[in-house]
Amino acid sequence: MSRELTEKAAKILLEGGTLLSEKCPYCSGVRVIKDGSALCVSCGREPEEREIKQERSSLEETLERKMQALSAELEGETDHEKQQQILKSINSLLDTMRKAGQ
Repeated sequence: MSRELTEKAAKILLEGGTLLSEKCPYCSGVRVIKDGSALCVSCGREPEEREIKQERSSLEETLERKMQALSAELEGETDHEKQQQILKSINSLLDTMRKAGQ
């Protein structure tokens, strides 16, 4: 650990940065972070910027499948009362999807 890196890390911490619990992916050293930029105190490297693909939860996938099934059912339904029941189910499903963060 160089003196320069130690001083830089100390400055980051004094300016409101925090220590990360995750180790450096390159050398397993301690890292500090501020404003989304992480710095390894040992090697001085910052992880490469990569687009992180957010995986959908099984709940989100289930809700989407249910929405597709209800939409298909509504499209083929001719009975007005059954259409109303399907629409109520769709509205309820939409509320659940909003609460789940979709």
